[in-house]
Amino acid sequence: MHHLLRKKRLTPATLIIALLIAAWYAYSPGLSQTALNQASKTQPGLYSIDHFVDGDTLAVSMNGTVEKVRMIGVDTPETHKPNSPVQCYGPAAAAYTKQTLDGKQIRLEADPENTNRDRYGRLLRYVYLPDGSLLQYKLLQEGYAFAYVQFPFSKKADFVAAQQQAQDQKKGLWANCQPFQEANGRWQTNDAGAS
Repeated sequence: MHHLLRKKRLTPATLIIALLIAAWYAYSPGLSQTALNQASKTQPGLYSIDHFVDGDTLAVSMNGTVEKVRMIGVDTPETHKPNSPVQCYGPAAAAYTKQTLDGKQIRLEADPENTNRDRYGRLLRYVYLPDGSLLQYKLLQEGYAFAYVQFPFSKKADFVAAQQQAQDQKKGLWANCQPFQEANGRWQTNDAGAS
């Protein structure tokens, strides 16, 4: 009886065969797509959009709570600011953000150089698309936003370079509006009704 209780040793060949069988089951076409779908629904750090506010602000469903998220480092022309007119390219920026994110789950990332929340209680985050690209960078490259450099953040130099590229190429608001810089360095566009 004692000999039956002894542990059997796995040979390297047996171990390799076991790993190959496990890999085949894990990556077979039928199972892998199901596994990927399940993982994308339950993967921590991915959030669904609850609603869109404007080009640089959205709300996500986070652990049963809706949280407003203000994108770090970008400022899109206003569409909903109280006591302010709609600015040139504001509706276009809001539509671009909605079109880019609608129906997708996003990954949010804080910046160690920035605060967790702004003075309105909104989370300050980078917004990553499912393909790993950064939404703020896309907004700047396509001319839907200005680099918002009045606060510290680690991607500031990249954002300023992306804005300069869009400005040089006359993309988006750089071709369709009259951008101007305020005394504090913040960029704005003219009112939507002004020419």
